[in-house]
Amino acid sequence: MDSTQTGASMGADVLFILMGAILVFAMHGGFAFLEAGTVRYKNQVNALVKIIVDFAVSTITYFFIGYSVAYGVNFLTGAQVLTGAAEAEGYKFAASGYDLVKFFFLLTFAAAIPAIISGGIAERMKFWPQVLASAIIVGLAYPLFEGMVWGTRFGFQDWIQASFGYRFNDFAGSVVVHAVGGWIGLGAVITLGVRKGRYTAAGKPVGIAPSNIPYLALGSWMLCVGWFGFNVMSAQTLASVNGLVALNSLMAMVGGIIAALIAGKNDPGFVHNGALAGLVAVCAGSNVFHPIGALATGAVAGVIFVLVFQLCHNRWKIDDVLGVWPLHGLCGLWGGIACGIFGTTAMGGIGGVGFLSQLVGSLAGAGFAGIVGFALYGALKAVMVIRLDEEDEFNGADLAIHSISANPEADIKGGR
Repeated sequence: MDSTQTGASMGADVLFILMGAILVFAMHGGFAFLEAGTVRYKNQVNALVKIIVDFAVSTITYFFIGYSVAYGVNFLTGAQVLTGAAEAEGYKFAASGYDLVKFFFLLTFAAAIPAIISGGIAERMKFWPQVLASAIIVGLAYPLFEGMVWGTRFGFQDWIQASFGYRFNDFAGSVVVHAVGGWIGLGAVITLGVRKGRYTAAGKPVGIAPSNIPYLALGSWMLCVGWFGFNVMSAQTLASVNGLVALNSLMAMVGGIIAALIAGKNDPGFVHNGALAGLVAVCAGSNVFHPIGALATGAVAGVIFVLVFQLCHNRWKIDDVLGVWPLHGLCGLWGGIACGIFGTTAMGGIGGVGFLSQLVGSLAGAGFAGIVGFALYGALKAVMVIRLDEEDEFNGADLAIHSISANPEADIKGGR
């Protein structure tokens, strides 16, 4: 292959992964609208601002710290080196700036962690403590586990393979991204406590309806569309892309929708989140499942989300506003384990995965994230006020934090 062909191939890979980064970046708009549509009217602005600010903070911390923790690579060198035109001591960057768009792609995954957590802690957490938490999570905590699994650092994958015969397969992040985000979110939600008025003095739940079902649905649709970049383009090169990942993602998504439709008795919130539950669960094994296995994985995830969301709010009194622990934490954990079931050749899958490897790797991710969540938010609570006071929570985060509501002109006319 001559240099022109080589350059064209590298350029195609750059464009391919850049398109993936853009699709996953667009998913953050989905996170924003999903939260804005689920929270009460007085907290919609806060939902939108949190997601975009968290993305900005995540970019800075991941660029300067997190990416180096995960992959041992930093960008503190000349632009000629970054684009592969020159070589620096210790690391050779790929030509055409491929490693730079790969960073962008992986950043969108990292920034999903605070976006996930945001939905759980909605309506009562102060703004700047959460920004600080996001910086710590994306700069240090998340990259540690990311490096263990995807960066093959710290000996984790070698230990898994030596102990159980197979490496831990998490192709697009059921565990690395979603379970980690969901289990950190559980620690944040429990540390913050329930919203004022969520339960009566006798402990009975008080229903809080979503403020805008169309916004909620829009957020779900944006996430669903972007997810095909999230999963398919995790191949990271054109030569590695496989249509099986796309079909498996589709089948898991519809499995989650149908299962949540039935288990949730046609509740629109459950239906739209059921799609996301299926997509969360299929990430790990989307490269090895048979489509029927993906369908089953997504269907189980849809049921998990509906049942555990109801248990959290009605019995366990875990006030997880968007259900990020059942949706991302538990469905992500299920997806990692399911990869060791439906990814095997005995179940029609590609093979190369083992149940014990998947079980141990998945539990390790959930356990690590749970410890981080309780430790981080517990430490923040010990040194600063992390929750809105009762009056600000009553008035809503929009006015308390941003001094403006979602529709100020209507508020003025209505005397609100």
